Amino acid sequence: MSVNSYLTGRASAAVLSDTEKSSIRTSISTLQTRLDDYFGSAVSNHFQFGSSTRGTILPRALDEHSDIDYMVVFAQGGSKPQTYMDRLKRFAENKYSTSDISQSSPTVVLSLNHIKFELVPALALYGNSYQIPAPSQSYSEWMTTSPGEIDGALTTLNNANGSLIKPMIRLLKYWNASNNYVFDSFSLEKWVVARFYYGCSSLRDYLFNCVESLSLNWNEAQWRKDKLQRAKDIVANVKSYENQNMPTSAETEVKRLIPSA
Repeated sequence: MSVNSYLTGRASAAVLSDTEKSSIRTSISTLQTRLDDYFGSAVSNHFQFGSSTRGTILPRALDEHSDIDYMVVFAQGGSKPQTYMDRLKRFAENKYSTSDISQSSPTVVLSLNHIKFELVPALALYGNSYQIPAPSQSYSEWMTTSPGEIDGALTTLNNANGSLIKPMIRLLKYWNASNNYVFDSFSLEKWVVARFYYGCSSLRDYLFNCVESLSLNWNEAQWRKDKLQRAKDIVANVKSYENQNMPTSAETEVKRLIPSA
């Protein structure tokens, strides 16, 4: 088996199973019904977004932080973000009384048996733009976002690169999750989408190109730098083994980057 065929197999395994997809669809349908029942006209819209709509979400078995991002757009503005997060928390406590519910970064996290939802309060602006809570200690300010913007850019990039970008992102996110999240997952995806990929023709090429190009600020924690340097060293070793016509050693080495299980 070549390094590329091994990575292709791992990328194919890093997708949601049909059972997971079915459970998520059922949970989303239930969430939609309960939101409408609880809020009525106080909520003007609500929808799924994020990695689960982009096709880059990982199964929970590969990423314990894997979740479904769900935006809840309130009809009436004029209040601080925390006010709307409190409303979402009360909704979750009312409609999911036996589930784990918490506030985090700044969303309301609803943990079910098979999946975790991150409910994001929002206010509509114009077009596909929304205000969502800005990350801060007090969650007192809003920031502007366009949830579908990265989705369209990713689809275009993926189509232009032989449909290899999305599986590469899944591999990169698996490495990231396996190493205690060296990078913020969404920021990592945005970085991938903003890049150009000259000379890449296989999944191996795209993954190695990204690993070799990743960098951290000088003031980042040393453990993050060590994890990233280890990944770069593994890629260099794999290439060295390949150049020496040692495919078995190359495959063994790449499994240190992307484990088989």
